[in-house]
Amino acid sequence: MEKFKVAEMFSSINGEGTKAGQLSVFVRFAGCNLNCDYCDTQWANKPDTDYKIMSANEIISKILETGIKNVTITGGEPLYQKGIYEFLELISKEPLSVEIETNGSIDLKHFNNIKNRPSFTMDYKLKSSGMENYMLLSNFDILKKTDTIKFVSGSIEDLQICLNIINKYSLTSKCNIYISPVFGKIAPSDIVDFMLKNKMNYINLQLQLHKYIWDPNKRGV
Repeated sequence: MEKFKVAEMFSSINGEGTKAGQLSVFVRFAGCNLNCDYCDTQWANKPDTDYKIMSANEIISKILETGIKNVTITGGEPLYQKGIYEFLELISKEPLSVEIETNGSIDLKHFNNIKNRPSFTMDYKLKSSGMENYMLLSNFDILKKTDTIKFVSGSIEDLQICLNIINKYSLTSKCNIYISPVFGKIAPSDIVDFMLKNKMNYINLQLQLHKYIWDPNKRGV
């Protein structure tokens, strides 16, 4: 089985998503296939970033040692890792609740074959990311009620694109939907105003809790 470049592993609270505020073990893989303008983990994407080579069994053993049941697999782009399918198959057999954060450009269809597969928290990269052209729209067909789409918005224009995508693909009937501000670029109150104006029912405004609890640039939280 492949070994993986692990940029960091740590335990904290989940700062976003359906399990926000709950304890989670984070496994951050190094490397990404995109380069978003607002990325807050660009250090993990650089070719010369520090990482530890670990086997799937080593990663899972470290997780189980914590006694924490929620696991967040992130990056970088975790689905970009060679051998990730086998890793996800292996971890899905453990008594853990696993979510995998993915950037929306990797085909999810293959991973849907995993029994008890992790839940997906999938980004749709809006215009301010500079990466919208890389979004794989067929992934919308894979998502289900346990999955989440995350729209990170940096402007009113982004919010309008978000609204158009949600309506065009009837996303509120498929999965959980969260809208987050690009930290420091748009006021959360502006997002609320937009949601009210457009009657955006069943959609969640999401603030990254870890950036309010700790320094926004602090790692390992």
